[in-house]
Amino acid sequence: MRLLSVLVLAALVVAPAARAEQDMLLGADMNTPRMTKAEMTRADIEALIAKAAGRPIDLTDKSLSGLDLSGLDLKGVNLRTARLNGTNLQGADLTGANLQQAWFLKANLKGAKLVDADMFGITARGADLSGADLSRSKPIGDFMGANMSGASLIDLKGGADIKNQSMGLMRAMFASVNLQGAHLKGADLGRSRLDYANLKDADLTDAVLMGSDASGADFTGATVAGADFKGVDVSGARLQKLKGQDRAKGWQALVNADRAVTDKTD
Repeated sequence: MRLLSVLVLAALVVAPAARAEQDMLLGADMNTPRMTKAEMTRADIEALIAKAAGRPIDLTDKSLSGLDLSGLDLKGVNLRTARLNGTNLQGADLTGANLQQAWFLKANLKGAKLVDADMFGITARGADLSGADLSRSKPIGDFMGANMSGASLIDLKGGADIKNQSMGLMRAMFASVNLQGAHLKGADLGRSRLDYANLKDADLTDAVLMGSDASGADFTGATVAGADFKGVDVSGARLQKLKGQDRAKGWQALVNADRAVTDKTD
């Protein structure tokens, strides 16, 4: 009986952590001023940039939702735990930015530069990142429903770090993300969520998808030469008109390959 009680208690403790990994919005009140309002103006931020004279500015934990920050030079900015929901950052330069645990719900990051940005724990559901440059960035966060069409994700570091998972499995969550025509050459998306993602005509050359959930994803016309598909769940996925399929790795180790739509089954 004592053993059973211990097991039940352990299950209660672990279950919330597991759910939190799947839903980063769990428990967050999205209607508070902290999440919806701005405590600074664009002019305030421009003044900080001018005063810093080329040094990165610190906006840690600031509420900046709804602001127009388009085109600003924000290289190296510290936005850890900041709220930028609905913020316009179109064309902004966020190279090397610290975006850990920041909120970018439905933010406009169209054409923004996010090279080498640290996005561990970021929540960017529904954000527009079309044409943005996320090369070598670390998007271990929630991008469900985001638009990344035509974006550059070359050498992306989105693979789950199994050695550092004390809070449950943290991984790139690209479920239902529009990645049509995106450049993912050499990207690491190992053990990521790509279910129902649009990967039409995407360049996945040498990308690592090992162990990912790509159920329902559309890979039509994608380039997959050198990509590692070992253990990828492709149940319901469209694997048609693929380029370089004969040079893809782990193709024989796909999960639910018999449930995928291929050129032979269409």
